[in-house]
Amino acid sequence: MKPSIIKKASLKSFYIPERCHIKEYMNEAPCSIAEARVEVGVTTVLHALKGVDELYYLLAGKGEVEVDGQILGEVGVGDLVKIPKNTSQRIRNIGTEDLLFLCICVPAFQMEAYVDLEA
Repeated sequence: MKPSIIKKASLKSFYIPERCHIKEYMNEAPCSIAEARVEVGVTTVLHALKGVDELYYLLAGKGEVEVDGQILGEVGVGDLVKIPKNTSQRIRNIGTEDLLFLCICVPAFQMEAYVDLEA
């Protein structure tokens, strides 16, 4: 990894079929970091990541997290959600503003790891 600064303003947001908007900060060993934005009232697609542990760090809004078929509870700013590899997951925006959180994947996210459990 080379020393660098990644400015949020330089990142492009793109919509993904998981029903959220993504800004990718980095995707290289040992991890990937992206910002996810889920609109009010939206629930992301139930999915799992093969061989990838994931952390959600909440930046704005309020959500309800489901992991491995169980509602873990409500989350808000400053909360951290730990999601073990190969585990079903989704998050629902239950607030009145966009839900914004960092997705940190170890090892770095690769599309081949994504399993859509609603397909």
